[in-house]
Amino acid sequence: MLFRSEVVAVQEPSGYLNTYYAGDRAKDRMEPEVQRTGHELYNLGHMIQGAIAFYRATGERTLLDSSIRFVNGYLLPNFGPGPDKKPILSGHPEIELALIELYRTEGDKRHLELAGYILQGDDRIKLPQRQYVYHFSGIPFTSRTHLEGHAVRAMYACCGAADYYLETGDAAYLKTLDVLWDDLVSAQMYVTGGVGARAQGEAFGEAYELPNSTAYGESCAAIGNMMWNWRMLAATGDAKYVDVIERALYNGINSGMSLDGTLYCYRNPLGFDPSGGDQIRNPWYDTTCCPPNLERTFASLPGYFYSTSKDGLYVHLYDNSLLDWHLEDGTGLKVVQKTNYPWDGAAEIAVTPAKPTEFTFYLRIPGWSDGTVVSVNGKPVAQAVPGKYLALRRHWSPGDTIAVKFGMTPQVIAANPRVVEDYGRVAVQRGPLVYCLEELDQPEGVVLSDVSLDLRPPSASAFHEEFRKDLLGGIVVLQHSGAVSGKSSSRDGLYYRYAAEGAKAQQVELRFIPYYAWANRAATPMQVWTPILRT
Repeated sequence: MLFRSEVVAVQEPSGYLNTYYAGDRAKDRMEPEVQRTGHELYNLGHMIQGAIAFYRATGERTLLDSSIRFVNGYLLPNFGPGPDKKPILSGHPEIELALIELYRTEGDKRHLELAGYILQGDDRIKLPQRQYVYHFSGIPFTSRTHLEGHAVRAMYACCGAADYYLETGDAAYLKTLDVLWDDLVSAQMYVTGGVGARAQGEAFGEAYELPNSTAYGESCAAIGNMMWNWRMLAATGDAKYVDVIERALYNGINSGMSLDGTLYCYRNPLGFDPSGGDQIRNPWYDTTCCPPNLERTFASLPGYFYSTSKDGLYVHLYDNSLLDWHLEDGTGLKVVQKTNYPWDGAAEIAVTPAKPTEFTFYLRIPGWSDGTVVSVNGKPVAQAVPGKYLALRRHWSPGDTIAVKFGMTPQVIAANPRVVEDYGRVAVQRGPLVYCLEELDQPEGVVLSDVSLDLRPPSASAFHEEFRKDLLGGIVVLQHSGAVSGKSSSRDGLYYRYAAEGAKAQQVELRFIPYYAWANRAATPMQVWTPILRT
């Protein structure tokens, strides 16, 4: 309570609250250039969202009322469309989704309208092309045709636009969001669910520009990817969005925090060599967005597991959990999951309505799962399709149980040939987890840059799986036959005459660990995409 009181104590009578733009800097408040680079509205947006979350959890309104005073007392009277008001530019999108969440909480339609105005852009603030590309704002959101510019900004802008569609039903927004999502999954997203190819500008690159060692993949961008797909799921009920949520969560997001919770990744590359002196995990950063963003994401995970609809309940994610909620008609409902997911594909789900009730239980079948087996009270249920929800319509009674077993056979993943860095290479995935190689796990003397994965018959037959309770907090380790290229003096130079060298390759067992767990031990080279042994 003391912290909240201190925040409110420095709020000005106008409602303005930002201690940086005070004193000599007060003259710069909400100036167009400050709106573009100063993060005033970005910080306000996070304050609003934090205040709403705290209010919903506790019923305490101190920060919420302070946020409302800022918006109603300062923003609305002074900024917006019309000749008597000044324009707004969302230099780092965030305020849009915060205003819409405030509208959902308070019911004041002015908040929704202000968000719509910001999403539309105001041509009174003139931006050159490079700036409306980088900021992903300043022009009508519905004019966008592909993802570009700063990856976090783009993801947050898509979140705000999806929220606006959810509250208004404006079909132009959904059409644009569909176009951008197709661009994401067909040409811009890493296999880990990370986004952002370029360190310069923390930005998207061209289509299929997905470098590994220089990948930016900021933790906040992967979080933004998850947030956007959650909203697309709410808009459509399509399980394909949960596949992206799960991919980002288990890989590109989860890699952002060390296993002991004390170190963080700002960027999350898919290849790494520590010999250049780069320290990938650090206790803090000058730009402090990723650590608290990771923590709030993990804290909010219970809200991602289930959804209700008029005809029933959806289960999106799998883990040991208890849902104590109700159907939309008010009928009380408890759902208990017991599972060892993601290490094991089996889950048991106990369904306990307050009274026998007919509704549909929508069970998500992950897109990566082949041969999923489902039963209700021991009776097999057919028609489980990967990447879809299995609709289980019946009269549910206390004691009913769903058993599901997902296929968890490790899969070898290839990239589109236009992703030039991954040509001739493959990644390994088991369940929702993408795997990688760290050099310290390989046989002594093996250099990671010299290894290849042997997928020639019969070597390609299977991965060896082993759960190691003593390693990296408890993980399933994968092993598969590979090879180390033969050494040759002709390869010592930068360029050399090509010759097939398969006969000189040394056979080794390669050891893979989940990508999220990399960089938690000694500094060592890492790679997600591994060459295939071709001869």
